[in-house]
Amino acid sequence: MRNINKGTEPRSLTEHRCNPPSDYENYAEKDDLRQSLVREQRGICCYCMQRIRPNSDSMKIEHWQCQGYVERQLDYKNLLGACLGSEGQAKKNQHCDTRKGDLNLSYNPADPNHDVESKLRFLGNGIIQATESEFDKEINEILNLNEGFLVSNRQATFEAITKFMDRNPSKAEIQKELRKWNGDSDDGPLEPFCQVVVYYLRKRLRKMP
Repeated sequence: MRNINKGTEPRSLTEHRCNPPSDYENYAEKDDLRQSLVREQRGICCYCMQRIRPNSDSMKIEHWQCQGYVERQLDYKNLLGACLGSEGQAKKNQHCDTRKGDLNLSYNPADPNHDVESKLRFLGNGIIQATESEFDKEINEILNLNEGFLVSNRQATFEAITKFMDRNPSKAEIQKELRKWNGDSDDGPLEPFCQVVVYYLRKRLRKMP
């Protein structure tokens, strides 16, 4: 999970909201919404950071506060792009929105006041932890972000960047690598699980003179 900078909502969503009776179910232009969400999230799931693409076969439209919060059904700030979350598998293997369902989370990655990046750490063994006990419980029990294959993928990403660090790069080289993984160099898709590397490189830079 990483911070998401929300952009401008699609015009079709604005127009739909302004023409009652309107709700999420009768919003016909969901492809517009998928395009916007995937673009601003740089092609990765809002929770686990796997690759997503703007179609219903690759992603879900996630309501951070579930659709039971009627006033937020069409609130663009409440809408995120999530992966399919192992939909159809046993619940113990499900994750992200599929696992979350109608449950609540303490923090929204798209709310700048929440700053989820400051509340998470990524360990070398692929585990993600939250610095607050309640959020950590949500990470594990509601989102299931420490499901086996997600841990394995984060660990593989971590091991790949440690090979770069084994070359003893200069501070300037580390900063360049950080800009690449953080998407500062362009506005194209981010690498899946990119925040593992961003977290690690930022931590290393803080220790350098």
